[in-house]
Amino acid sequence: MPVHVTSEIGPLKKVMLHRPGKELEQLVPRELERLLFDDIPYLKTACQEHDTFARILKGQGAEVVYLEHLMAEAIGQSPDVRRTFIWEFIGEGGDVAQLYREPLFEFLDSIRDGLELVLKTMAGVRLDELQIKGCHPLVRLVGADHCFVLDPIPNLYFTRDPFATIGDGVSLNYMYSRTRRREGIYGNFVLNHHPEWKGKTKFYYSREYPFSIEGGDILNLSRRVLAVGISQRTTPTAIERLAWNLFEDPESAIETILAFDIPNVRAFMHLDTVLTQVDYDQFIIHPEILNNLRVYEICRGDGRERLRVSELSGSLPAVLGTHLGLGRVTLIRCGGMDRVASEREQWNDGSNTLCVAPGKVIVYDRNYITNEILTKHGIKVLEMPSSELSRGRGGPRCMSMPLWREDVGMP
Repeated sequence: MPVHVTSEIGPLKKVMLHRPGKELEQLVPRELERLLFDDIPYLKTACQEHDTFARILKGQGAEVVYLEHLMAEAIGQSPDVRRTFIWEFIGEGGDVAQLYREPLFEFLDSIRDGLELVLKTMAGVRLDELQIKGCHPLVRLVGADHCFVLDPIPNLYFTRDPFATIGDGVSLNYMYSRTRRREGIYGNFVLNHHPEWKGKTKFYYSREYPFSIEGGDILNLSRRVLAVGISQRTTPTAIERLAWNLFEDPESAIETILAFDIPNVRAFMHLDTVLTQVDYDQFIIHPEILNNLRVYEICRGDGRERLRVSELSGSLPAVLGTHLGLGRVTLIRCGGMDRVASEREQWNDGSNTLCVAPGKVIVYDRNYITNEILTKHGIKVLEMPSSELSRGRGGPRCMSMPLWREDVGMP
């Protein structure tokens, strides 16, 4: 089994990250909204913060692997794989890239070092880098030759979203925004061409499906229960398709999917921005979602219908507790009872925690009110700096893709 994740809290043994690179320095104010950023991080400090994150993970016994290195190893398996990657990347690069397909291929293929090639695709390619003589003179005269032929991909350090591990398989996701869809190319090549995963990975969703779903909306509550957010980034149709594939696999242990219908706004873009598990019976939650939250239970159909879906009544602690076999669970409020603190610290990812073992989580240090509350509830808090990383609107869970967790005694 190349991947194995059956809970949100099992001891984390292997995790994939992406260290922020030059793609962040390609951000400019006029493109921030389109590229899904609210500000421009300072790369040097962002890397220092990310390195601290990696050190904490290693200190907790997790093997840390990096997307860029895995990708370089994957395309290094053969010249055909390398060429296929370049052409596929150009093919999904947008309309401008199609005008320069041949020059782009020649430029990228001339980068012989595999890691350097991967990093260049992440950072983007500008028109003036192609050095095409006598082509598009008007573009040069108006000074537009600095524009991107291939956009940078600044959201890559949020490795949680392009794919998600579910049990012993993977959901290879079709992402909501065109800006981020090329991120799935890397996951596809790693899982299908890297020796560690090639031919050994079971897929429960394909990025070829036209319905968006992202990893931040997928939480492994237990071996048998999966939670998925209906959010800004994940559609009900995608959840149905994921459910069909999971239920039709005789080796999948998933019996129930809980679909959480959360507000469709950027601040709550994924389920894990408002709800994460921190211990067997404790979750941290942004209290603002409680008033309008609707939860649906999805199970196998009875033969006449492929799925059986029902809206659940009762409080969220009771719903979670019942499905985890615990009766009830405790919801810890992000920011406590102070609404201003709650909104501020949720915006800065106070409820986007990464559990590295039951009752032990990595958090951003800036959310000091939430962190103090977690500590009072008996949670061991491992703090990391985030002045620059948080500008991308994602926390420790967003920045990590667990590949292997030890099983814990959940139902």
